[in-house]
Amino acid sequence: MKRRTFLKSSAAAASSAFVIGAPSLVRAATSLKFDSYVSETAGPSWIDRWYLDELEKRTEGEVTIRRYWSGSLNKVGEHLAAARDGTSEMTLISPGYFQAELPVTRGLEWYFRMNRADALQQVCRDVYEQFDPLRAEWEDRHRSKVLYWTNWNYAPMILRKPIESIEDIKGKRIRAYGVSADVVEALGGTAIPMAAPEVYQALERGILDGVYGFDFVTAIAYKLHEIAPQFYDIGDGPHAPAATIMNKRVYDGLPDDVRKVSDEIVDEIYGGQFSAIYEDVLANYVKTAEAEGVSLNTIPEEQKAMAKDLVQPAQVEQWLEGPAKQAGIDGEKMQSLVDDAIAKYDPEGTLKRPYEISQTS
Repeated sequence: MKRRTFLKSSAAAASSAFVIGAPSLVRAATSLKFDSYVSETAGPSWIDRWYLDELEKRTEGEVTIRRYWSGSLNKVGEHLAAARDGTSEMTLISPGYFQAELPVTRGLEWYFRMNRADALQQVCRDVYEQFDPLRAEWEDRHRSKVLYWTNWNYAPMILRKPIESIEDIKGKRIRAYGVSADVVEALGGTAIPMAAPEVYQALERGILDGVYGFDFVTAIAYKLHEIAPQFYDIGDGPHAPAATIMNKRVYDGLPDDVRKVSDEIVDEIYGGQFSAIYEDVLANYVKTAEAEGVSLNTIPEEQKAMAKDLVQPAQVEQWLEGPAKQAGIDGEKMQSLVDDAIAKYDPEGTLKRPYEISQTS
C-alpha cells in the first residue's frame, strides 16, 4: 500500500469522523493502543499478537500499535469501560468479568455442549452476525466493534492432589469465575472467585485446592503446575468465549484501506489461522508441561456423562430464566441459533485437547 494513500485517508478521517475534544481518537487512525489484562503469553494473547503484528506489517508501518499487557494500562474489570469510552482503542474482553454489563453475551458461555475450541469461535461469529440483540449489546450499549471472537481453548480441572472420580471434587476449594463457577458448584466443589494474577499465591498458601476456568496455556505460562500438577480433562468442551474489540468510533474512523486490511486478517483468523496458531502453541505447552512434572489425565466416559448431566441443561436454563429475561431478549431464539451453529461447526472442529495431544505425541 502507498504511504500517501494512508495519509490522505487519515486526513479525511481526522476532519470528518472525529469530534473536537477527543484528541486521543484523532490519533487513532494511525496510532492505536491495545490493552489486555493478561500477559502476552496467556491463551488468547497468541491470537491477538498475530493480529496486531499483521496489521502493522500489512499497512507497512502506517498503523502502529502500543501494547499494554498484564493490566499495565487498565486493571482487571476496567477494560470494557475503557474501550467504550475510548481510553483504550482495542482490548481483549472476557465476558465472565462483566456479567452485569454483558447479559446477552453470557448466552454464549456454557460447558458440556460441544467439543472443539476452533468450532466455538465459528459459533460465536455466526450468532453475533445473526442475533441482533447480541450485536447491539456490543455496538450500541458499549460502543465497540467485535473485531473477532476468540476463546481460551481448553480449561482442565487443575488440582493439587489426584482424584479417582468427580465425586472427589466435592468440598474442594476451587478458583472459578463466571459460568465456570457453575460447573464447580454443580460438581460439589466450592467456587472461589479470584483474578488470574492472584491464583498462584493462593495455591501456594493452601487457600485453594485447585483451579478451574483457567485455560491450559495460561496455567502453564503462569506456572500453576508448580503447586497443582494434576490436570484433568472432564469432558467439558472448549472454554470461555472472549472477544477482541475496538472502540466503534475509532473503527468507523479508520481509513477504508486500513479497515480492509483488518477485515482480511480477521477472515484469515476464522479461515484456519486460529487453529494453526493454537495447534503449535498447545503442542509446545504440552511438551513443557510434561517435562516439568504435569500429570495430564482424563476421567472415564461415564464420569464425563455424569458431569454433563449435573451441568446441562441447568446452566443454559439458568441464563434463560435470569439474564435473558432481565435483558428482555428472546433467549430461546438465541439458543436455537447456538444449537444450529454447533451442529454446523463442531463436527468440523480439529483442535485437540491437551490430554489428546499427550496421547499422540
